[in-house]
Amino acid sequence: MGELDIAAVARHAGIPASTLRYYEEKGLIASIGRRGLRRVFDGSVFQRLALIALGRAAGFSLDEIARMFGPDGQPRIERPLLDAKADELDRTIRQLSAVRDGLRHAAVCPAPSHMECPTFRRILGVAAAANGRGARGARKPPTG
Repeated sequence: MGELDIAAVARHAGIPASTLRYYEEKGLIASIGRRGLRRVFDGSVFQRLALIALGRAAGFSLDEIARMFGPDGQPRIERPLLDAKADELDRTIRQLSAVRDGLRHAAVCPAPSHMECPTFRRILGVAAAANGRGARGARKPPTG
């Protein structure tokens, strides 16, 4: 693909032109000039947009993604950063899996009330502890 104006890039990439302008402002993409009042991009912008989308899907911020491009515009991704993000995703997956399992149990629990269900009460205790609260879910009153 040759040169494309911002409207064509937006249409082909499925991204609003405002997002493309913002990405340009953040230094994630660069136009190669203007055609009238419209920015013009080289066809290689789609590869950068794909890398940005992948980074966003993995949970990287736009600032983190911007640092993944070298001064020449080529990807320069530090492997330890990828490994750390993968570890973070593993923790999130474990937490969300536990929440999912708790919700599934609560949906089919035969106890007359969720608060009478030992499993549900244990889930509440774990959730409270994860929020920095005691096992019963109540914060200690401030001292002093």
